[in-house]
Amino acid sequence: MSANTLQGRCLCGAVRFEAAPEKLQMGACHCSMCRRWSGGVFLAVECGALAIADESQLGIYKSSDWGERCFCKTCGSTLFWRMQDGSHAAVSAQAFEEPGKFTLVSEIFVDEQPASYAFANATKRMTGAEFIAAFQAGAENTNG
Repeated sequence: MSANTLQGRCLCGAVRFEAAPEKLQMGACHCSMCRRWSGGVFLAVECGALAIADESQLGIYKSSDWGERCFCKTCGSTLFWRMQDGSHAAVSAQAFEEPGKFTLVSEIFVDEQPASYAFANATKRMTGAEFIAAFQAGAENTNG
């Protein structure tokens, strides 16, 4: 891993990891799956490389044809969403040892956000359709 690698873990410590954030920024996902999975809005840090110390403690739920949600088998902590091929990971900001390092800069699936809460921060806000289109465009630019 690089000098930009940060440490993280679940609540009980059974799953420990190192991740290389793309930036010291986090985004909020308001989609219904993330809200049910995390018990609220999912605050995530986009990461490149991700190294897990003991994968046997990692629970994996395949939530779509391309993505999976990972959690600790022992304590149930929400840890990260990742592409099944391992090409991308969105790591829970709260799983890092120092979550205060990250600035909230974006919100996605705002069309699914309940009316019962809102963030005071000025963020880039995208609907689910806008986010998926941007994500696909980024993948196309990367792959060809």
